[in-house]
Amino acid sequence: MFRRTFWFSTGVAAGVWATTKVNRKLKQLTPENLAVTAANKALEAGGRLKDRAVDFAFDVRDNMARREAELTDALGIDAPADRELPAARRRAAIENHNSPKNNPRYVEGSTYLTHPYNRNEDH
Repeated sequence: MFRRTFWFSTGVAAGVWATTKVNRKLKQLTPENLAVTAANKALEAGGRLKDRAVDFAFDVRDNMARREAELTDALGIDAPADRELPAARRRAAIENHNSPKNNPRYVEGSTYLTHPYNRNEDH
């Protein structure tokens, strides 16, 4: 009698355990949970990638400064570290020869006069 009770209770416990395990797995596989899991993993990966990119940028900057110092010493250049940038230059605007304002017949407020050689004119 005790043997049957033992195996019956063992079977019930195994059934409850298996049912609980299956229900948890099914909850994990719902579309909402899959979306949340994917979003969390993407955020973690983005954070790791950002940290590595920042570390890489610092390494590049440090090595660039070191190499610049080596080249400066090798070439004998004693340039100040904080040089000012040259003043910005103004560039002349390029004239558009096909513009109606360059046409001697153009009058302000009149309709658009086309040049006979204008390729952009609709034919």
